[in-house]
Amino acid sequence: MVDRINEKGVVHFLSEQELATLEIRLENQEEANQLLGTHDKHLKIIEENTGVTLNSRGEFIQVVGDEPTVHQVYLVLQKLQTLVLRGIQIKSPDVITALTMMKNGTLDDFLALYEEQILKDRSGKSIRVKNKGQKKYVDAVRKYDVIFGIGPAGTGKTFLAVVMAIAALKRGEVEKIILTRPAVEAGENLGFLPGDLKEKVDPYLRPVYDALYAVFGVEHTNRLMDRGIIEIAPLAYMRGRTLENAFVILDEAQNTTVAQMKMFLTRLGYQSKMIVNGDKTQIDLPKGVKSGLVDAEQKLSNIKKIAFATFDASDVVRHPVVAEIIAAYDQES
Repeated sequence: MVDRINEKGVVHFLSEQELATLEIRLENQEEANQLLGTHDKHLKIIEENTGVTLNSRGEFIQVVGDEPTVHQVYLVLQKLQTLVLRGIQIKSPDVITALTMMKNGTLDDFLALYEEQILKDRSGKSIRVKNKGQKKYVDAVRKYDVIFGIGPAGTGKTFLAVVMAIAALKRGEVEKIILTRPAVEAGENLGFLPGDLKEKVDPYLRPVYDALYAVFGVEHTNRLMDRGIIEIAPLAYMRGRTLENAFVILDEAQNTTVAQMKMFLTRLGYQSKMIVNGDKTQIDLPKGVKSGLVDAEQKLSNIKKIAFATFDASDVVRHPVVAEIIAAYDQES
C-alpha cells in the first residue's frame, strides 16, 4: 500500500483491491455539520451521483472508490469546504452544482459563482447564481436590453429575472417593474374561474409573486403594487402601451402566439429592459398554433442587440431527480 500526503488529507492506494481511499480533514464540528448536511444528506447526494463510498469519522471524511473518481470527489469536497470556511451556508443545490461542474470538467470555475452577490433577500441572505447557466443568463441581462431565457422549469429563470428587476429598481435604473404572462394554461379555461380577469389570472402568476415575496416580503410587495411601482398583469394589458423606464418580464412565453410576441417586443421604450422567459417543451397553445417564442428564436437570433440564454437539465436547481426526469423526457422527444 502506497500513501500520498495531500494538503488536507491522506490518499491510500489499495492496489490489491484496485481502490483508493482519501481522508479529508475537517477543522471543527460546525464545519463538519455544514459539509455533511442534515442527516448526512450532502454525502448521500455525492454517493448517489458518483458511486463512491463516503464515511464520516470524527474530524475526517473518508472517500473510497476508484482512483480517478476519488480524486474528483476530493476536489468537490475541497471546494465545498472552502465555501464553508468563507461563511457561506451550503445547501443541496450547491452540492449538485459542484458535482455537475465536476462531470462537465468545469469545477475550477465553481468558486467564482459565489464571488458576486446579486441581492439580499428579505432575511438578509445573499442571492447568488447557482450554476454556469444562471451566470450566463445574469451576465446577458446586465449587458443587453432584450434577453430571451429559454429552458426547462426549475432552472431559476423567473426568480432570477425578478431579482435582477428588483436590483435595477433599487439602483434607480428603472422606475417600475412590469411582470406579465399569457393567460393560457394546459387544459384550463379561464372563463370558468371566479372573479374578474385579474383574479382569474393571478393564480397563474404565482411564481412571479413568490419571487417578489422572497425579496421584498408580502407587505412591501403589496405597497409597491398599490403605488404602481410593481405591475402584474396579463399579456393582453400590454397592447397599445409604450413601456419606458421599466424592467419588463414576460413569463411562460412559449404560450404566446406569434402576433402576441411581436406586440410585446415592440412595446419596448427608452431606458427599459425586457426579459422573455419560456420553455419550448411545455407549449399549451391549440394544435396548429405556432409558439411566439419558437418563432422569435428563429427570426431574431441574428440580431446582435438581443441575447439568447439557454438552459438545459444540468441547470435545474430543484430536487436532483428533476434533472433526470427532464433528461428522460428529452430523450423521448
